[in-house]
Amino acid sequence: MRLWVGGYSASGKGEAEGIGLLQAGEADSPWASGPLGLGPTAVVAPGSPSWIARHPSLDVLYAALEGDGTVQAYRLTGETTLARHGRPVEAGSAVCHVGVSPDGAFLLASCWNDGRVVRMALDAEGRPSSPWIAPAASDPFGPDAASAVASSPVSDLAAATRALREAAGAEFAHLVPDHDEPDAAEPPTARDGAASDDPSEPRPSRAHQSVFLGGGLVATTDMGLDLVRFWRATTGGLRLVQEVVLPRGSGPRHTVWHPSGHLYVLTELSCEVFALRAGVDGVWRIVSGVSLSPDVQLGSDTAAEITPSHDREMLYAGVRGSDALGVVRITGDGSGLVPLAFVEAGTHWPRNHVVVRDTLLVAGQRASEVVSLLIDERTGIPGRVRHRTAAPTPTCLLPTR
Repeated sequence: MRLWVGGYSASGKGEAEGIGLLQAGEADSPWASGPLGLGPTAVVAPGSPSWIARHPSLDVLYAALEGDGTVQAYRLTGETTLARHGRPVEAGSAVCHVGVSPDGAFLLASCWNDGRVVRMALDAEGRPSSPWIAPAASDPFGPDAASAVASSPVSDLAAATRALREAAGAEFAHLVPDHDEPDAAEPPTARDGAASDDPSEPRPSRAHQSVFLGGGLVATTDMGLDLVRFWRATTGGLRLVQEVVLPRGSGPRHTVWHPSGHLYVLTELSCEVFALRAGVDGVWRIVSGVSLSPDVQLGSDTAAEITPSHDREMLYAGVRGSDALGVVRITGDGSGLVPLAFVEAGTHWPRNHVVVRDTLLVAGQRASEVVSLLIDERTGIPGRVRHRTAAPTPTCLLPTR
């Protein structure tokens, strides 16, 4: 099993030279539970390829060169080597994520520092061009927040919270965030990437991820403005369909699209998971939400990545600070979320992780290593570290196929 490894180079105060290639277990095996080893750098990329994605049908990868603010395509030139494929295309300041459309027609780049969501066309050989900047987001908690939220069809978070607490019962009700209380929308203690606690100060837009949903819909997260935005692709651009407002200061970061029709959203600053779903009217709403654990240290912990289990019955969320993995069970029709465990990630600063069958691979950014944990087949809970290998400031893991 092989995985591409993205990371921070000197431009991101890291040690990586570019994109690496990780060997997990036997090369010809679909399992990744064996020993780990990092091979030579597949391609030098000094601009900090902090996120990498692949074309759905071509042997082409795309890297968000966070330090350069550009997106660069790379083509496979051998089993373990890559080469630049076309010129870098400007995206925006601190571009941190790239998502590729299922038909390979375009990609979306998300930029943390300036909040840009940028659409780039892909030609027949997978080279990006023609960057188009989507309309900027507005703060739903800004000066006109009261009227905007009151008129929004997707702002009934308090009702969803109360319904979830009733469904959870006495045993788990205490785990449901108190978003129906008057002061529940106040942000956690300000820290790196968080907005000021002062409601009179403007908050920065911080786009962080895009995900392609069924029916041609695209969702993007804005961590700075607590928004999940839904779009439809148009000729050369995007059309905004709807916005869902999450609690102020929660910081939606990454998402998981589930076969049940739910979009699960991990919030970086409040360390929660919210389930969103479209109703029969086509309007997306929050249907549930839970804290990853009562052991989360708000003010110092920040959630990073969320992935589903191999059978899609669990969600795994990495938490930096506590260096832990939150395990959440999906119940019922997909709207039920039950926190199960908060276990050690086995490495420092779990920036990204992937699930390969019975194994969870974690990129420990500040430990400069990748570790593997075996997932208990009965409980779905990851155990202690089985294997580890040195990897310079890793930030993204991507199975080769």
